[in-house]
Amino acid sequence: MAGGATSKSAVGQAGISEQTYYQWKRAVAPSSDSGDLRDLVALEEENKRLKNLLADRLSKENAELKKKLGLA
Repeated sequence: MAGGATSKSAVGQAGISEQTYYQWKRAVAPSSDSGDLRDLVALEEENKRLKNLLADRLSKENAELKKKLGLA
């Protein structure tokens, strides 16, 4: 279909019916009802927040240790 062919001619060349093509297309299309993508984005944001929190805490601990050791 990249060359501007219609889906009808493309499925004919592939040797499948249009009905089969649309069933396959529906089967692999992401469902708009599922919140998988939304969940993934939320998890990535939470992961970023937790990484920043950990980095801040480790930075503070590092500064305290340097101060106790007289390196700061």
